[in-house]
Amino acid sequence: MIKIYAVEEANSTILKRKPLHLDDFAPTTIKRTEAIFGADVTPPQAVEKILKSINKDGDNSVRHWSKTIDNFEDERFSISKEEIVEAYNQLPQKTRDVMEASAKRIGSFHENQPIGTWMVNDMDGSLGQRFSPIESVGVYVPGGTAPLPSSLLMSVIPAQVAGVKKIVVCTPPQPHPSILAAAFICGVDKIYQVGGAQAIAAMAFGTETIPRVDKIVGAGNLFVTLAKQQLYGIVGLDGLAGPTETMVIADATANPKWIAADLLAQAEHDVQASAILLTPDIALAEGVKSEIDKQLSFLSRNNIICVSLEIKGGIVLVNSIDQAAEIANEYAAEHLCLSVVKPEALMEKINNAGGFFLGEHSFEVLGDYIAGPSHVMPTGGTARFSSPLNVLDFVKLSSVIALDPKTAAKLSPIAASFAETEQLTAHVAAARARLEGNK
Repeated sequence: MIKIYAVEEANSTILKRKPLHLDDFAPTTIKRTEAIFGADVTPPQAVEKILKSINKDGDNSVRHWSKTIDNFEDERFSISKEEIVEAYNQLPQKTRDVMEASAKRIGSFHENQPIGTWMVNDMDGSLGQRFSPIESVGVYVPGGTAPLPSSLLMSVIPAQVAGVKKIVVCTPPQPHPSILAAAFICGVDKIYQVGGAQAIAAMAFGTETIPRVDKIVGAGNLFVTLAKQQLYGIVGLDGLAGPTETMVIADATANPKWIAADLLAQAEHDVQASAILLTPDIALAEGVKSEIDKQLSFLSRNNIICVSLEIKGGIVLVNSIDQAAEIANEYAAEHLCLSVVKPEALMEKINNAGGFFLGEHSFEVLGDYIAGPSHVMPTGGTARFSSPLNVLDFVKLSSVIALDPKTAAKLSPIAASFAETEQLTAHVAAARARLEGNK
């Protein structure tokens, strides 16, 4: 099932990054799309149709697509505060305690993120930067093969810490009570049971019921990602999420049972999830492979895990931990787990990762639920240039310029000269007008 690779073979297979193309569709996706939208209609064309119709017809179009795609026929897709409270109250006390503990740690972590308006004042005036929260944010919470209340907590709480006043949550119809309970814990009372591209469109354009927002965050399926792609420039976005991924670097001291469990946990997400181990130790590699075979039979989603490990996962035998670091830096994993003797020293050799998990007791599942940082992290190699979801995603920065007359008079000739270089005569005139006004 899971294969042990030499570096050369791994580089051409499981380690080879492919750009996130949103035009490589599984046969089942194409078949379902054509069944709903008509022959020869591609998923991007279907999404474009959804976006246009919701922009034009609002709630009526949302209802149409919810019925057509999700078989949801309830005319009312808003969920009341009473339903949210009831869902929370009906959860077992243990589940409520777990979710509240997670929410507390997520909040505490993000409250430590430094964000501050600053001004430099001198005799020439003032210059600075002003941070202000985005006014409204939409959070999409997936509802596919497993309920994900953790995703709601991980997306909503950083926005609240940033000071966002209006937070709208969309999730597919008939959400699991745990998702509603997570909304209650966060104090969110705007939640709508609308899924897929129609949810993204509704939050981007606004409808009679669903408010328009300034930015949308949260992962989703192919159609959610296609909708985000097509709405770029109309609404703020957190990025285009690809399949989730974990890379583990382990030396001979690592526990093969624990490493196997971590790889299996990652593969459980989706058949396209990537779970990869880099190690120079053949005994550890064989031990992890054996443990995966042992543990797999006890897992409820083993059919998904088997496909994931076969097509996207693997164990790579490297020459050294230093070579593993080079590969990890190039791969730029969403989650990078360092199960080595000196994880802090190894981290210093690696620049690209959505999140570093240092040592075997800082395993990735803790990051999924309770450690503190948001588990919404960059995928597909985008950790080379992007960051996990955080408070900065929910604020915007404005420059502040407040110069006194003396400084303006000193700088105006320079501005006028620069404008002449660019042949912008109105700019020249505006700069000189200030000079003339001071005479």
